[in-house]
Formats: sequence, structure tokens, C-alpha cells
Amino acid sequence: MVASMTGFGRSKKDSGQYSITVEIKTVNHRFSEFQIRMPRQLMQMEDKIKKKLGEHLKRGRIEVYITIEGDGLASRKVNVDWELLDEYYQYITAIKTKYNIQHELSIQDVIREELIGIEEKEAGNEELGQLVLAAAEEACLQLAEMRKAEGLELEKDVRSHLGLLSKRVAILREYAPKVVQLYQDRLEKRIKEYLDGQVDEPRILTEVAVFADKADINEELTRLQSHIGQFEKTLQISEPVGRKLDFILQEMNREANTIGSKANDAAIAAEVVEIKSLLEKMKEQIQNIE
Repeated sequence: MVASMTGFGRSKKDSGQYSITVEIKTVNHRFSEFQIRMPRQLMQMEDKIKKKLGEHLKRGRIEVYITIEGDGLASRKVNVDWELLDEYYQYITAIKTKYNIQHELSIQDVIREELIGIEEKEAGNEELGQLVLAAAEEACLQLAEMRKAEGLELEKDVRSHLGLLSKRVAILREYAPKVVQLYQDRLEKRIKEYLDGQVDEPRILTEVAVFADKADINEELTRLQSHIGQFEKTLQISEPVGRKLDFILQEMNREANTIGSKANDAAIAAEVVEIKSLLEKMKEQIQNIE
């Protein structure tokens, strides 16, 4: 089944203490690339999240946004360096005694950032982790459905172009044998004009044979038709097919270029232009297929 690489999924999971929101957006990319933005307390879960998403998403640029709301996400406590505070107090007391300072020592005199600080500890527990993974999978499944729906539209469009391409190949296959006969007729006509009606039949046959060998496009047409068949079969595979379709399309384009360079005929050249136009349209769509 053809799936697009473009999609969006969102899931929100609530527990008695936390509320987790996971949003996933994907766009086309040559390989599989993850970008995950989430709170620090979930950093250790990054590999698990990638593995979970990788079960459903095989290719594309995957952007994940995770937010957490709720009470108890972080706890705070006062942290006092008592040993350093004792030293500091003794130092101030010694200064007062040495210089006979009568000023009473207050709490403000000993409170310093380096002595007394607030330590913040972020929450991180198994319940929170399970909630995140559940939300990630639900958002991923929603995104996968969207990618499948768009993939069906892409497949319809590609199959439409593929049908037109097959018709163009059939036209070329029917017309190709006429090219040699047309060349022979033109050659005989020119020779008659220059030689007052005298024709060297062996020489003409030799020239026609050389031309026929150079202009023969039957092999290219056969390979092109074979690629069309491979393309159709690949569209029916259930696994990701984007890269394989892209490769087959490159081979089709190579055959079309060869036909264009070999066929010394305006009608064939016009058909090749149409074929290359169809291949370019297919390429645009295939770049969005997983």
C-alpha cells in the first residue's frame, strides 16, 4: 500500500497528576530523520520514543513535540552549605572583634547565594514514561492513517500518468517500423533528384541497413514496457516503496533519453517529449511516497 510521507498526528493523555500532549509532523525526506523536542526529564526516553515511532514510520523527516502539564513536575528544597556557612560566620565574627565593630550580626549578613540556594528536582517516574509512550503511539497511528489516505490519492495520480505512459509506448512501438521505410523513401527521392532518376539500389540498401541499426528503438521500448510492469507491481507491495519507485523511474527516464537520441524522426521526438513530461510529473509525486 502506498503511503505519503506527509502527515500530522496529535494525542493527549491525562492521569491524576500529569497531562501529556504529543504532536507529530512528517514531511518528505530521503531517509528517516527524527527531531524530538521535549522536557529535560524525558531526555532519557528519546531512544524508546524513536523505537516506538519507528514501528510505524519508516521514512521521512519526523518532528515530534512533547509537552507536560500538571502538579508535581518539579520539587524544590533549600540547600545550605553548613560547613562553608560556619566558616563565613567565624570570619565575620573575627573581623568584628579585631576592629571593635559594634554592629549586630543579622541574618541578611550571612545569606549569600554561594551559601544558601534553592535546588530544583524534576519529576521522572515510570508512570510518566508510560503515559508519554502511549500518547506517542496514538499520535503516530493517527498520523499513519492520514499518510495512508494521502497515499491513496498519490497512487491514483501516479497510476493515471502510468496509463498515459503505457499508451505512448504503444504508439512508439507501432510507429517505429515505419521510420526505416520513411528514411528509405526520402533517400531514394533525394538520389533521384541529384542523379536524374538513376538509383544505386545496393548503395541505398546499405545506407538503409546502417540507419535501421542506429535508429532501432525496439530494445529500449521493450525495457521501458518492462519497467512499467515493474512499477505497477511495486505499487501493490505492502511495505514502503518510495525508493524502489524512484529507482525504476530513473531507469524509465534513461530509456526515454536513449530513444530520443537514437530516433532520427520528428514524430518520435515529439512522443519522447510527452513521455519525459509524464515521467517528471510522476517524479514529483513519488518524492512524497514513503
